[in-house]
Amino acid sequence: MSRLDSAIRRLQAQRACLDWAVGEIAGRPGPVLELGLGNGRTFDHLRERLPGREIFVFERKVAAHPDCIPDDDHLLEGDFHDSLPGALARIGDRAVMAHCDIGSGDRALTARLAAFVGPALAPLLAANAVVVADQALEIPGCHPVPLPAGIAPGRYHIYRAAAA
Repeated sequence: MSRLDSAIRRLQAQRACLDWAVGEIAGRPGPVLELGLGNGRTFDHLRERLPGREIFVFERKVAAHPDCIPDDDHLLEGDFHDSLPGALARIGDRAVMAHCDIGSGDRALTARLAAFVGPALAPLLAANAVVVADQALEIPGCHPVPLPAGIAPGRYHIYRAAAA
């Protein structure tokens, strides 16, 4: 498969998983977390799908399209190792959904980051929260959820936090 075809499949999977998760949290109050702003595509998608919902974005260094940057109150800039621990005080409530787009071209670095993000994310999640991720994560208190139809296993990942 060409790199172009692979990128298209990844983006289709990402959109399908995000749209599924948005449907799962419909009617539930609480913020949404976006780990990894990148160029802002998924943040823009989420704010369009979730108008009026608070979306808190974690990003090491912002380099997104200017129209796709959250306001200062909703941007936690810096390394995940510094911004995730203690973030609940800033967010104010546990999240009902999180999207983690943390992969890079460096497999070893991505694996180390995923190993950190899973446990660091757990205290930020509400009961029955949904997590959509580009990497396999070990999130204490969460279990894998089947992917939407047509998404190849391992292409994207979905988890659900335990009920209260």
